[in-house]
Amino acid sequence: MAVHGLAVTWIFFFMSITIIVRAHLKTDVLIVFVGICGGLAIESWGTQTNLWHYYTAERPPLWIIPAWPIASLSIDRITRSLNWVTEQTSARIKQTSLHSLFSILYWLTFASFLTLMLVFISPTFDKSYTWLSLLLCIFIILTPTDYRYAFLTFVAGAGLGYYLELWGTTRECWTYYTFETPPFFAVLAHGMAAVAFWRAGLLVKIVLELIKGTRQEEGRKSLVE
Repeated sequence: MAVHGLAVTWIFFFMSITIIVRAHLKTDVLIVFVGICGGLAIESWGTQTNLWHYYTAERPPLWIIPAWPIASLSIDRITRSLNWVTEQTSARIKQTSLHSLFSILYWLTFASFLTLMLVFISPTFDKSYTWLSLLLCIFIILTPTDYRYAFLTFVAGAGLGYYLELWGTTRECWTYYTFETPPFFAVLAHGMAAVAFWRAGLLVKIVLELIKGTRQEEGRKSLVE
């Protein structure tokens, strides 16, 4: 048991290393911002609907929120590494074939996730939080921007999420209504959250670029006048 606990605790050392590698202040600030906002939304949904609860009975506890941006930074590094490996190993594969492969993997993975989600959250269908979360997931799944990167992000998020969930549930920091340690859905939900955060980050970048472009245009007009 002690060996198992030590092995799971090593995940925090792994996260620390991945966060340090290829750190970029401008990019990381955006990831942290999205992680905080997204983490607060997810924790509010889960604790308010009693899908899970914390040993402190807070709904949600503020001390858990920083864990989300930290995990997001680690997932970003893992995804970029997976993407690099994929690019190196697929150099001899036709791009059309590669696109088709990741397209199939994307739809199989996310369709399976959505099915599991419907089953897991079914006891809370009377909650508005649940419907908002479900509709958001459906929207993100049905509007893919990059099949490969979305799939790799999901894999990275679910992989890291497994150890985080194993650590938290076996130590009873948080407990799911199913009392599983952890539920399979909770593990995959980290993958979905990672994809949602990535997509939110892309949206924020677009908005910031539009604002920057508007200001530059206004600046040029004022110089002309």
